[in-house]
This record gives sequence, structure tokens and C-alpha cells, in this order.
Amino acid sequence: MSNKYFELAKHYLELQQNEAAKSNLIGLLRIFFSSIALVSIYVYFQDFKPKWIIISVSAIVIFIALIKMHRAVVNQEKIYSCLKKINDDEDKYIQYGYLPFDNGEEYISQSGVFTTDLDILGENSLFQHVNRTQTFMGKKRLYEILVTGVDPDKIVIYNEAIQELAENLTYRQQFTAIAMLYPDKKEAYLSLIEWSNIPANSVSVFEKTLYYIFPAVIVISISLFLVAKLRILVIISCGLFFIINLFLLLINYKNIKHTSLLAEKAYRILDKYSQLIRLIELEEFSSTILKNLKSSLISDKIEASKSIKYLASILEKLETMNNPWGLVLLNGLFLYHVHALVSLNKWKFKYSLAINSFLSTVYEFDALVSLANFTFNNPEFIYPKINYEGNLSCKDLSHPLINRHLRISSDVSFDEQKFILLTGSNMSGKSTFLRAIGMNIVLAKAGLPVCSSEANIFPFKILSCIRKTDSLKENESYFFAELKSLKLIIDSLQQGDICFIILDEILRGTNSEDKRIGTIALIEKLIKLGAMGVIATHDLEVCEITDKYPKYLSNKCFEVEILNNQLSFDYKLRNGICKNTSASFLMKKMKIIG
Repeated sequence: MSNKYFELAKHYLELQQNEAAKSNLIGLLRIFFSSIALVSIYVYFQDFKPKWIIISVSAIVIFIALIKMHRAVVNQEKIYSCLKKINDDEDKYIQYGYLPFDNGEEYISQSGVFTTDLDILGENSLFQHVNRTQTFMGKKRLYEILVTGVDPDKIVIYNEAIQELAENLTYRQQFTAIAMLYPDKKEAYLSLIEWSNIPANSVSVFEKTLYYIFPAVIVISISLFLVAKLRILVIISCGLFFIINLFLLLINYKNIKHTSLLAEKAYRILDKYSQLIRLIELEEFSSTILKNLKSSLISDKIEASKSIKYLASILEKLETMNNPWGLVLLNGLFLYHVHALVSLNKWKFKYSLAINSFLSTVYEFDALVSLANFTFNNPEFIYPKINYEGNLSCKDLSHPLINRHLRISSDVSFDEQKFILLTGSNMSGKSTFLRAIGMNIVLAKAGLPVCSSEANIFPFKILSCIRKTDSLKENESYFFAELKSLKLIIDSLQQGDICFIILDEILRGTNSEDKRIGTIALIEKLIKLGAMGVIATHDLEVCEITDKYPKYLSNKCFEVEILNNQLSFDYKLRNGICKNTSASFLMKKMKIIG
């Protein structure tokens, strides 16, 4: 797979260089034809022969065509550059674990405790490994899918959609490359939504007529100047209507200026969205979700991509308001920005209610492309069977973020006993195992394949208590923070939520006897509430409670051996209670104790 990314990066570099050569050639042609146009105009004013006007107009038409052609070539060159970067990054990711991707840390404060406990968000998190989104709301949608999961009834159809995109590497990368063309900021998105929610201003037929008549008079006057040489009449006519047009601009200036502020932030992004929507419109999909997303782009028998592109072109016109000379000349002659405002209001009347739907489709696709990319990068993962009976069993379960060559798998099942008491010395693999179970449940809920050879998973709500720290800001001790987490777990279970509980060495903030009593009491409370999950503990006496509840609790462990005066970990999950320890051995080896 790495070689494929490497070869694709080379391929797109060659294509980018070809487009750059085209761009340079078109640039030279633009200079050539613009020079012809200027020279022809100059010669015309020397002898006033019509042929020079014909030559000049022809050169200007070719020049304008070259501008459009150059824009398309530059856009394609940028896309190839983005495609090269995408494949370079993926190649480094596969080979070296390179992670230049956004880690979603801004969402940590608004998500549940389990997102930090299980490394769902933050540095080197699941989100960072999955995330390839290039839109502000696409990233947010990906966060929602990973943290909340999709509707349990739709997990299977999400599997189908993700797999379909995973198998279409070229299409996915094309989508991501186009999405990378312009930065997608929160401010631009909010401005666009705010603008779309403001009612459009109506323009009377009489006003529209004036907006066409006055510029037409100026154009006719200039034509008479060129053909009939009525110079005094032309100067008077042009001057009068030039002033009238500027007066009409002044009347509409406030609305135009307000809208132009949106143009500064949104028109390039909207142009990008139109290309992304066009990519969706042109593709034939087989999975239900992708077909539904495509159908949502049909509005009033007009392709959504064309309507968004037209909106982008209007806003691009309004952006020229920032040039004072352009403002005066374009509006004095043609009421350029006034016509743009009229077109914008007309667009809003027709499509403002649909724009949210159009953009939501782009954002959902952006998130799905990231999920499909993760699936493609992990071909050994399998889609789990989703059950609705509250069961969980996995064969060859591993942590999905550990390098595939270093993973050590374990079989785990909660079909009989519902709760595991897990023991083992430090560094033996307990915490990795806890996170492996939790993270694979998250993957299943998101419609993704899991790191296992076989899996049967219920989409549990995950409740955890693994990482807790003192909070000076909230004047909260480690111990109290832990108690609050445990209280949330009990409250959720009492409300009837079907949860999977993950606990790691709880009640560390009290003495050993108090800790043992509290841990056993909590386990009995969890049994009473019918909870399923795992609790890791170093207190071997706690594990004796399995004798009291053999049909509900099971003991599992990770062992350590001392071979040739070295610690040896095999990271294999075993039945029973841990027998060996490592702390005193390490302290002696490091000469901390004798």
C-alpha cells in the first residue's frame, strides 16, 4: 500500500509539472494578445479605420478566453499539487506513523470523559488517525460520528457506504484535493449561513428596467462615437448617464457593501463547494447512503453545483467593491455591482432554503471520505456483526492504533460472564487492552471495521474512569474527580442505559483497605445494575469476589516473567489472577532498593 501512495505521488508531480508548463504558455499568449489589442486601439485613434477596431475586439475576445483557460489550468495544477501532498502524507503515515492531521483537541472539553480515557481525541488519537477532512463542518461531523456514533439501525448501511468509497481511491483523493484548494474557516461558514437566513430584498420591475436602460444608453453613445463621430453628443450623454448610474449605486451602496463583506470570506469556498458537489453529482453510487446524499442535491430540476457556482461568481463580482477605481468606473458605465446585487437577491429567493441541505451533503461526504480512507489504510480490519441483544465477543482483538507489525491480539467474550476483573503488573498490557476494547466499540458504532478477525458487537454507550488528574482551576482533587466519574456511571446505569464500563485501578486516592472495600462495593453495585465491562486492579484480594459471583465475574490477567535477569512480557491475555510482579524486581535492578 505504501508503494502505491509513493507511485501516485510521483504520478501527480508529473501532471502538476505539465499543467505548470501549460500555464506559462497561456501567460505568454495573454501578453501577446493584450499587446495586439492595445496597439490596435492606439492605431485606430491615428487614422480611425474600422479594421483596427475589429482587430482590437478580436484580440480582446481571445484574451478573455485565455484568462478563463488560464484559470482552469491553474485550478487543475493546484489540484494535482494537493493530490501529490495527499499521497506523500499517506505514504509517510503508513511507513513512519507521520501524523500531520488535525487531532480534534478543541472538542475535548465538550465531549465525554471516555474520549480522553480511550484516546479518541487529542494528540496521536483515533480522531487524528482517521481525520482527513478539509471543511470546517466536515471535521465537526467526523467528530460527531466518532464520539456519538451513527444511528444503531444505520450502522450496516454506513458500512456499505464507507466500503464503497474505500474501494474508490482515485475518487476519494480527488474529493479531498478539491476540498484542500481554499482554507475552510468557521467564520466564513457562519457568515454564509447568517446571510442565507436574511430575507432577500425585492427589486421592482421599474428599477430593474432602469438598471438596464441607463448602461445601454452609454454603450450606444460610445458606439455612435466610434461609427458616426458624434463626439460632443457622446460626451454629454455619457457624462450625464455616468452620474445617474453613480447615484443609483449610492442608493444601493449599503446593501452592496454589507454583502461584499460576505464575498471576501465565502466566494472562493463556494467555488470549491460547487466543484465538490459536481463530483458527487457525476458519480454513480450503489450504497443507500451515498445515493441519498446525491439525490439531496436535486433542487427544482437545477443541478446544485451550478447554482452554487453561480452564487460564487456573483460574490466574486461583489469583491471588486474593494477597488475604488473599479467601483466608480464599472458602476458609472454598467451598474456592475448593482446588477450583481439584483442577481444575488434573485438567487436567494430561489435557493436560500436549499443551501443548508447542499452544504450538509458536502460535509457528510467529507466525513465519509475520511472514514473510508481509514478503512483503506487498514485492509486487515473486518466489519463486525452488529447485535441488538447487548452482547460483545471478539476474536484476535487488538488496539487499532498500534502498528500492525507490533500488535498482539487476544480473544475476549462477554457472552457468559459479563464483567472481567483484570490483573497484571505495570507495563504488562492492561491499559492497552482496556483501550483496545473501548476503541473497537467506537469504531463499530461509527460504521467502521474493527481490529479483529471476528467480532459481534452491540453499540454500547461507553463509560470509563481511567485518567483522572487534580484540577487547580476547579479546585478539585484527583480523588473527588474520580468519584464524580463513578457517580456518572452509576447514574447512567440506573437510568437504564446499556453501557460498557471500563475502569482502571479506581480509588487510588485513599488507603489500601478503604480502596479494597470501596472497589468490592462498587463491583457489587455494578452487578446489581446488570453492567458489562472490565475493571483493572492491582489488588489481588478484590479478585476473590469472583468466587461469590462466578456466573457474572471472570478473572483475566497479563503475566510477566523474569528470564536471564530481564523482564519478559508476552502481552497475552490469560484466564485467572496474575501471579507474578515486577515492581520490586525493577527497583532492585535500578538500585533503588538493595
